[in-house]
Amino acid sequence: MDIHRCRFVPYPASAINAVAFTHSSLAPSRKGHLQKKVPVRLAIGRANGDIEIWNPLGGVWHQELVMPGGKDRSVDGLVWVTDPDEEMADGKVIHGRSRLFSIGYTTTITEWDLEKARAKKHASGQHGDIWCLGVQPPAAEGASSATRKLVAGTVDGNLVLYSIEDGDLRFQKALIKTPSKKIKMVSIAFQSRNVVVVGCSDSTIRVYDIRNGTMLSQMTLGSDLSGGSSKNIIVWSVKCLPNGDIVSGDSTGQLCIWDGRTYTQAQRIQSHTQDILCLAISADGSRIVSGGMDRRTAMYEPAAGHTGRWSKIFHRRYHNHDVKAMASFEGNGMSIVVSGGPDASPVVLPLRAAGKEYHRTLPHLPQSANIQSASKARFLLSWWGNEIRIWELLNPARELLADAGVGAEIRKNRRLIAQLLVRGESNITSAAISVDGTLLVVSTVSEVKAFQLDCAGSAQPQLKKVDIAATAQGATKVEISPDTNWLSWVSEGSRIMMARVTTTESPNGITYEISRPFKLSRLWRQVPKHLLLGGLGSYDRNVTHMAFSPDSKMISVADLAGFIDTWILSGPGQQRNGINSEAEAEASASESSDEESEPTEGERWTRNPKASLIPKLASAPVVLSFSKTAVPHGQGDDDYLLLAITTLKQVLLFNPLHGSLADWSRRNTYAKLPEQLRITRDLVKGVVWQGQRAWIYGVSFLFMLDLSQDLAEPGSAAGVKKGQKPGSKRKRDGHESGAGGKMNKHALAPQQIKTAVEGPEGIRWVDVEMTDADDAKSIGASSEFDEEDDDDDETDGGELQRLREGVNGEDAAAPEKGSVTRRATWWHTYQYRPILGIVPLESTNQAALEPNGENGVTDGGLPPLEVALVERPTWEIDVAERYFADNERER
Repeated sequence: MDIHRCRFVPYPASAINAVAFTHSSLAPSRKGHLQKKVPVRLAIGRANGDIEIWNPLGGVWHQELVMPGGKDRSVDGLVWVTDPDEEMADGKVIHGRSRLFSIGYTTTITEWDLEKARAKKHASGQHGDIWCLGVQPPAAEGASSATRKLVAGTVDGNLVLYSIEDGDLRFQKALIKTPSKKIKMVSIAFQSRNVVVVGCSDSTIRVYDIRNGTMLSQMTLGSDLSGGSSKNIIVWSVKCLPNGDIVSGDSTGQLCIWDGRTYTQAQRIQSHTQDILCLAISADGSRIVSGGMDRRTAMYEPAAGHTGRWSKIFHRRYHNHDVKAMASFEGNGMSIVVSGGPDASPVVLPLRAAGKEYHRTLPHLPQSANIQSASKARFLLSWWGNEIRIWELLNPARELLADAGVGAEIRKNRRLIAQLLVRGESNITSAAISVDGTLLVVSTVSEVKAFQLDCAGSAQPQLKKVDIAATAQGATKVEISPDTNWLSWVSEGSRIMMARVTTTESPNGITYEISRPFKLSRLWRQVPKHLLLGGLGSYDRNVTHMAFSPDSKMISVADLAGFIDTWILSGPGQQRNGINSEAEAEASASESSDEESEPTEGERWTRNPKASLIPKLASAPVVLSFSKTAVPHGQGDDDYLLLAITTLKQVLLFNPLHGSLADWSRRNTYAKLPEQLRITRDLVKGVVWQGQRAWIYGVSFLFMLDLSQDLAEPGSAAGVKKGQKPGSKRKRDGHESGAGGKMNKHALAPQQIKTAVEGPEGIRWVDVEMTDADDAKSIGASSEFDEEDDDDDETDGGELQRLREGVNGEDAAAPEKGSVTRRATWWHTYQYRPILGIVPLESTNQAALEPNGENGVTDGGLPPLEVALVERPTWEIDVAERYFADNERER
């Protein structure tokens, strides 16, 4: 494989402003069992208006959905409202319905529809911008009133109520109106169902009864005298412990504990050098976590032998910028805190296992790669926000490597040929480009747009809009078939739409015409009623992956629940692999709606008769892709090879026309997969094909699996990592809390750490105080990727060159001269990171890339493969100026 290592493709990461879990904790059910089937999700709100939905999956952390924002939008607060569970007559439990609300420093509250991946409702009132939002706790079991309300604090000192009864969202009334417009309601928390605690910008914490609007108490912090001037203290965050005590974090960097009965200050801890911006507490109130502008994350616990007193047990710097938001979750074997800030990367910290487990930094890049390629035209398409850029890679990578002046030529090998800003209020959800680079399709939540790229006779292509009939609705994902005859997209989260693309050639060039779209009917799936009525409803039927077969005669989609649907393109009376297309048409015609029915003339898309035989995946898919080559199946007929990879690292191959697992998957189970792939914590993002060799990549790794060969048996010499004894495996502890791996014994024991400092008297060694998380390697903290060098020596071709020559991936040593080597079954590297995506390219000079060309490279007898690998290093993230305390400096 020849790689163009591209770091010129921009992807501006956006700051994290809010995080929220559907549940703060999961208590055992009435029967004493943990509620393992409760749909727990994490919502992350960003400064560009995006909302991400993450599934913890016991520590796997899968980004399931991204709902893009829009122009001048920001998500600055998130709140989940989860109803109490209900028990049906047959004993089954309907888990409480979860609804997501957001604010963005405007006068509007927005409710989000996760099933359709877009905003559902907006509500606003006659008040100032909303700065904080809280939800009323549920009523006690057996209480007469079970309705709940949203309580919002505004910039002009108002406390307002919003009704969410019966699935609605509307402004109800202004509860409190402060006489001074200078007072800002900054933070909010509920002490009980009817008592709300509000942190303000005038050095006060106010307690209100929301039933009648009376103020129960006002707690004063005094004045901040830092810098020699008196000014008001801003209470950025307030939380309430289970015993009723109040915890506050303010602009002085102090954590304050308040007695919940007398509303008097019980303790003040100076734990930060700058503002405390966010707080989190454990479910039982035994741990407090704070994050601040000084990049510190601090943890507190009750002081031993001192009732009612707290002490800070440690602080670390897990973030490179402010710690702006955090939320905790405990249940299903997990006990973690998730924090975020301007550095764009969520950080997962162990809560109860603090000091016993490492933290984990989740990628700031999306799970679904925001890049595509027009392989024949050598175009690279990227998008973010409302902007699209198209680059051209001029020369093949192998020609550049053969050139003595390669260093000077690499920068000249790329050319920005088009830049497009999509009009409208909504950001781009997906984009696709045809393999020849002449058709571009872009989607938002409100519409689907198509453009023609005319590259003839001009260095810069001319963009012409192509009309699409009846596209009033937007899409979450779009795809163009390899032959550019079909355009498909996902509407409203789960509706599969298809439109025919007609190409007309004339003396003036090629023109495209896109027909009226029609709906492809998905298989009906048996989903229990109690699951549809509660939790997140039919959210898991959202289609996240779509793939055309290489010959454009089959399309496959997969949803979060793990269901796979397939359709076949056929004409009247035609047969493919013994399947009668007229019978297919009769099977699916009855399920097409009248207004979106498929044309009856010519080629038609009909459901694959064997689609119902394809088994449901055990977990959500992260990859769905067709192999570029067909495989023999049975008596002379060929079938497609459909690859599906799940969040649990299951690699499954299907023969979709026969509705069965491929023989390779039957022989090569999960236990046979390379240990390095199974223990990798990052999820797979995509795959690039080279014959039946699959190049699988994630944000921090690149794996190759040769699907034409069987993998080695577990424990065999071929399946053991270099330097590892046969039979020994690097296993994860099954009792991890959902953050990083277990620490080694005594990893946090006090150590004397010294550094060399040059002074007038020469070099001397001085003690180093508590180190930051970024310096963990210097004190012996380990990472599963530390052993790999980011600057691998590629002299004489390096590992990729040896792989081309057929050296097995399990044996990193070069083959002896004259020895016979078999083609590698697998190979991996951690050299490239963080990876935004990898897309294939085709060379205009294929003779230079033939397997037995002048360079003598065989590549194992496989067709040549050239790719563009896009990296987005964290140090290239644009962030605002950071705060540095005394004697600190940028490293």
